[in-house]
This record gives sequence, C-alpha cells and structure tokens, in this order.
Amino acid sequence: MSTATLTAVPVETELLVPEQDVADPELSIVIPALNESLTMADFVRWCHEGMAAAGIVGEILIVDSSTDGTAQIALEGGARVLRTPKRGLGRAYKDAIPYIRGRYVLMGDADCTYDFRLLKPFVDELREGNEYVMGSRWKGSIEPGAMPPLHQYLGTPVTTFILNRLYASKFSDIHCGMRALTRDALVRMDLDSDSWEYASEMVLKSVHLELRTTEVPVRFLKDREGRLSHHKRSGWFSPWSAAWINLRAMFVYGSDFFLFKPGLLLTLLGLLIVVPTSFGNVDLGSVVLSLNYHFLGLALVIVGLQFTLMGIVARVLFDYTGRHSGRWLRVLPYTRTVLIAAGLVVLGLALGVPLLVDYVRNDLRLVDADAVPNHLAVTGLTCIVAGAQLFVSTLLLHGAVVATGHRARRSA
Repeated sequence: MSTATLTAVPVETELLVPEQDVADPELSIVIPALNESLTMADFVRWCHEGMAAAGIVGEILIVDSSTDGTAQIALEGGARVLRTPKRGLGRAYKDAIPYIRGRYVLMGDADCTYDFRLLKPFVDELREGNEYVMGSRWKGSIEPGAMPPLHQYLGTPVTTFILNRLYASKFSDIHCGMRALTRDALVRMDLDSDSWEYASEMVLKSVHLELRTTEVPVRFLKDREGRLSHHKRSGWFSPWSAAWINLRAMFVYGSDFFLFKPGLLLTLLGLLIVVPTSFGNVDLGSVVLSLNYHFLGLALVIVGLQFTLMGIVARVLFDYTGRHSGRWLRVLPYTRTVLIAAGLVVLGLALGVPLLVDYVRNDLRLVDADAVPNHLAVTGLTCIVAGAQLFVSTLLLHGAVVATGHRARRSA
C-alpha cells in the first residue's frame, strides 16, 4: 500500500491498510477524524500502549475526512484509515461498521483529550460480559481547563439528569466521548443519526435494547496548545446547537414519558368528573359540578386517552426487544378492542337519545341546560369520542407492531 500524502477528500469510501496490519483483532478502536494532524501520531501511539497494557490484540480504524495529513500520519503509525466524505460524526460510525473486524468496539476522539493509554477498564468490562460500557469523566478525572465551565457545570449535568429521569437510567456522564460496546450491539442499535445526536441515540438505544451496561472512569485532558475543538471551529453557537439536537433525540426516543403516564392521570381526573355528573349537577358544598364542569371532564378524558394510547404506540415503535409489543398486543388484541370501541360508540349514541327526545318535545329547543338528558348526552359524547380514539389507535398499534417486526427482521 502506498503511503503517499493524502490531501483530497474522497467522493466515496476507501480503506487504506498499513504495511504492518493486525490479523484477527479482538478489539477495534474506531475514531472519526477531521484535520487532527497535530495529535494523530500521539493518539495512535496511545492506542497501541493501551492495548498492550490491556493484553488485547486490536486494530485502530480512523474514519477520516480530513484535508491535511491526518490520514498519512495514521497509516504510518499502524492504523487503518477509512477515507470518507465529511458527513457528520454519527455517519462516520455507520460508514465504519462494514470495516470493523473486532468483537469489541471502542469509540472516542483523536484529539488526545481522552487517555486511550488507559483503555484496560473497558476491555475488562466487555470481557466480563457487558455489552455497553460508558466512560465517565465524573467518576474519573477532568484536567483543569479541559472542559468549559458551561459544559462542566450546566450542559452535561443537566442533560444527564434529564435523560436519567426520562429513561429511569443511572448514567453519570452521557456525553463522554469514550465508550465501548460489542460489535453485535452496535449493529443492533441501527444508528439513524448523522450528527452530534448519535451519542445520545446510542445511550437511549442501549436502554431500549436492555443491554448489559456499566460505567468506567476515564481521564479527560485539555486540548493541546494550538488545537481548536470542533465546537470552537464551528462558532459560539455550536455547543448550544449540539445540546438542542441531543435533547431532541432524548425527547423523541423517550416520547412515551410525556404521553403514557400523564395521559393516564388526565383520563382518571376526567372520569372523576364525567361519571358523577352524568345524572345531573353534583353539589360539593361551595362548588357545584355543573354542565360546564362536565365538559371540562370530557376534554380531560379525550386528551388523556389520546396521550395514553399514543404513549402505547410510542413504546411499541421504540421496542427493540419485542417484549413490550407482545405485552400490548395481549392487552389490546385487535378483535376484542375493536368490539369494545364499537360498544363505546353505541353506548354513546344511546346516552344521547334522551336529549334528542327532549329536544323534539320542546319544539327543537333546549329548555334547561342542567337537565339530566344534557348531562347524559355529554357522557355519551365522551363515549363516542373515546370509542373512535380506541379504534383508530388499535389500527395504529397493530400497524406499528408489523412495521417494527419487519425492522427487527432486517437488522437481525
């Protein structure tokens, strides 16, 4: 393989193999790189030292879209180089999957801010059977000046807290760039993100896939003199943009958090108003639950039921194990649920009959707004809307199970 200096960004991917290549590696260190000539030589050397200390045979795969001498330096250090167009961090890892030969995959940055000489804890945890190993700068060490105060005291702690609340997880540093997983787990994650949010997507899917997960301490170092981080290269707004797209990924993949339980609560509150007021006003001392309150209960039931049903669909859409889909199909089987939906509609129409009769008897006028027929009609309307929602959501639920089943078979 020629080691001539490479400066042009390729249109398609191209794998460059060093003269002293490793056969049958157990570990693949996969690193995206963009113009990292300042640190690449030291980084590759750190990787070799780390693998030797861990007692593991591994390869270094640099996914490079640089315009400087990064690829040449990596090749000379004994790393494989996968030349790709500049398409984002997440896309770099997706491009690398067909070229990963190791059973285990270690990810990180080529800027020597993560000390790859200390990769042994990752290897040990993977060999112990863990499928996803997160590095944690909070459990390790952060060199003074390595992390901007905005990131250290606001961005990372806040977003980590949000993710742990959404997913009932216990991560301490979701933005740590040094992380490891099995190749099988990486393939099963089926990453969608091309940009910064790949990092959060990996964490979220590790939860959805119910991977055996742990954390290990890492050493985080400040940038070398003369090097600008990617955020600084992109401008002052880059960290805020990265935070927003990471939050977007958290909210999308964890959408059931905002839907299912809040929906159940709203539905229950609505029923506590609708059921007692179905036969007229309810006197609670200084408060009278009149027809207006009845309509409020109707609104709460409709919104709450919609949230709950959409939360169930969301759980199925992000069910990567198949267990949750099977459970909800047992809870809401198609035939029985459709019959219940139809029954609610029929019941609702029946409850509206007294109002219709009263309306005709009074020359097409509503004489008393608080009369019992009016209340029954509102309850009937609640049943009709609930039945329609249940029917449509049942179709969507079973369609989602079919779609996710096809997705699971494609990724298997």
